[in-house]
Amino acid sequence: MSDKTKPPEPQLADNGLRPKKLTDFNGQDQIKKGLNILISASKQRKEAIDHILFYGPPGLGKTTLANVIASEMGVSIRITAGPAIERSGDLAAILTSLQEGDVLFIDEIHRLNKTVEETLYPAMEDFALDIIVGKGPAARTLRLNLPKFTIIGATTKIGAISSPLRDRFGAVYRLQFYEQQELQKIILRNAEILKIKIEDEACELLAARSRRTPRIANRLLKRVRDFAQIDNKDKIDKEIIKKALTILEIDDFGLDHGDRQYLKSLCLKYDGGPVGIDTLAATIAEDCQSVEEVIEPFLIQLGFLKRSKQGRVATDQAFKYLGIKKKN
Repeated sequence: MSDKTKPPEPQLADNGLRPKKLTDFNGQDQIKKGLNILISASKQRKEAIDHILFYGPPGLGKTTLANVIASEMGVSIRITAGPAIERSGDLAAILTSLQEGDVLFIDEIHRLNKTVEETLYPAMEDFALDIIVGKGPAARTLRLNLPKFTIIGATTKIGAISSPLRDRFGAVYRLQFYEQQELQKIILRNAEILKIKIEDEACELLAARSRRTPRIANRLLKRVRDFAQIDNKDKIDKEIIKKALTILEIDDFGLDHGDRQYLKSLCLKYDGGPVGIDTLAATIAEDCQSVEEVIEPFLIQLGFLKRSKQGRVATDQAFKYLGIKKKN
């Protein structure tokens, strides 16, 4: 089989900063309570855990929670993404490689194509694959039984998932943005793993600039660690944080150059809107998906942006933040 025709190779879980136990996972308390009951009940029955769907903005811990669930259940996890599964045969190759109780994590599950999605239905419900053998009038369907496994799906766009697929998940959880105190706990834990000390004030400042998102907090922690290393500091202090964030162009609100460019385009070039997402994305030379999934969610959280049927609208707070007087 050539490289071009090989099915996508699912990835095993990585070992970085991700917690392995539910008790080590900070934040998302309501979700953890639900998962704790789900995991405990499944282990008592000695069954594979029910299929789970996580949704919410990127960077909040969907992949991490999938890894935690597999670890708590004592099973292997395979990781792939919706766009990587191009054909039904790719999905069949992945599913037949799973062992009893294994977890298959599908990121961006809303991007599965229709044919693959329909192949997934009997696999999720009946743990079976329907394979068509032959062509034309002689074609027949064979059913291949699969070991009982768990699908964990993740999406940033739950509305883009069809109802038949969404309804096959036994548990659906929405991840929320994190509070600053939760991010501080995450930063302290990960600083210990990275073997770098961080002062409380510095940790608080870093958490405040992390856009309420653990992925960003972890990324900034790693970059700040580089600055401390170059300056021959054995501890991250407030001054190191300020120096690093200034060079990284991250302001007091946690907004970076791309966010400010978006707001300036909306407020200066389009008088605060309304303006369509395609026009805005083209103006700042970004793709629409990045704008919708990365830039806009936090601006909406800050109250700087509104989405309307007519397009994107900057609020009075956005003009005040930029120091621009709004035209009447």
